[in-house]
Amino acid sequence: MKLIGIVGSNAAFSYNRLLLEFIAKTYKKSFEMEVLEITDIPLFNQSDDQTNSPEIQKFNQKIMAADGVIIATPEHNRTITPALNSIIEWLSFKIHPLDKKPVMIVGASWYDQGTSRAQLHLRQILEAPGVGAYVFPGNEFLLGEAKEAFDENNNIKDPGTVKFLGEMLDKFGRYVTIINELERPAKPVAAPEDLFATGKIDTTIEGVDMYAEDWVEQAAEKVNAAEGNDYVKLDRGVLTVDQLNHFLNSMPMELTFADSNNQFLYYNHMKPAEEMLASRTPGQAGNPLAKCHPESKHGSVQWVIQQLRSGASECISVNVPTHGPDKYVVHNYQAIRDYEGNYIGINEYIHDLKPTIDWYLQQTGQELVGSKTDSVSSATATDSVSSATANDSTTDSVSSASQTNPVETIEATDSVSGASQNH
Repeated sequence: MKLIGIVGSNAAFSYNRLLLEFIAKTYKKSFEMEVLEITDIPLFNQSDDQTNSPEIQKFNQKIMAADGVIIATPEHNRTITPALNSIIEWLSFKIHPLDKKPVMIVGASWYDQGTSRAQLHLRQILEAPGVGAYVFPGNEFLLGEAKEAFDENNNIKDPGTVKFLGEMLDKFGRYVTIINELERPAKPVAAPEDLFATGKIDTTIEGVDMYAEDWVEQAAEKVNAAEGNDYVKLDRGVLTVDQLNHFLNSMPMELTFADSNNQFLYYNHMKPAEEMLASRTPGQAGNPLAKCHPESKHGSVQWVIQQLRSGASECISVNVPTHGPDKYVVHNYQAIRDYEGNYIGINEYIHDLKPTIDWYLQQTGQELVGSKTDSVSSATATDSVSSATANDSTTDSVSSASQTNPVETIEATDSVSGASQNH
């Protein structure tokens, strides 16, 4: 947490400066605080606008970048100093960095009142329209008899006072967190996903029943698709359709492509369905994603797609531990984007990491250690899938695995087979 401390006096010596410096050094493990001086701040004069001066802009930029502000005010004639009032005037004239900013008031005085009247007046000023600060309510730190309160190292001598100050600062830290969370812009609500693919995109093949078992054959005939020994010009290569198929089928992972219209268009047909980590059948190609999952799981499928479509996540990964102790199967959901960065679909790739892990350990001579390393059954805290849990029945299904996103279980019978991730 980053705080700004403002010394409310422009005097060469100030107990309020000592108080802020004590706070900064004593509680540096709880927060970082930079102390700002008002010694060079000109008196406020709206006829001589100093808003863009380096002195005012320094305060403006520092406060805007901070999570909260602590102001230490002396008391002069039952109120704050003219110098402190001037900086607040400048910061509420044409710029408003204190608006909705959490602010805590403290003060030190020569006498036993502890700046109580100045603090009350400062609270009224900070809450005035145009300033708009969120002043920490119901708490006052009044350091009276300041000339006796500090030792030769400028530390507060009384342990009870230090304890009380620490408790107040801890509460203020929590107050800052709450206020900043309340003021955080609401996340836009993602548009519902059309899992039935009733819309149309540039690459949609119309006039073919998406539910047809021979959709691939019908769609290929409809668009006169290249096949066999026909050449395809790729980004950096020229391959025949047969070469492209063989190349994709040789990948050491299962690949699935669903377009931005939520239509399942492709999987690399490398094995029979019963031998796959996530079963797919030839007749599923062309189906809308709604057909690939039970209705009860559509909400979870929508969440995954919305994360990728919106850019909130570019890849979501989850371990599915139901394949037996000899495997560590990971489902990855990677957003696919065109050259301009537009979302065009999902690349789901599924692979068993255990052979790679075993090979790495053999090559390096390293060993896995810890209570949960048998059969590589758990991931480390830095693993990209460490926050995910999963379980399924006969097909790959993923249970909710996020403390902050209650993702439902997704039956992994097809592409976008379900995922979870902490955010």
